Amino acid sequence: MLAKNWKRIGMLIIIIACLFNIVSKLVTKMSYLDQLTQTAEYAEVNQKEVEK
Repeated sequence: MLAKNWKRIGMLIIIIACLFNIVSKLVTKMSYLDQLTQTAEYAEVNQKEVEK
């Protein structure tokens, strides 16, 4: 049965991989620089609160 349907199975795997690739590119990802900036701002705010 696997020998008969190998083309369909391969095509299904390729379609799933392509859809996964497209969806992962559409999802907005936060850049590393933005993460560092937000972390620095968070740390600065917390340090000001501790000093009060």
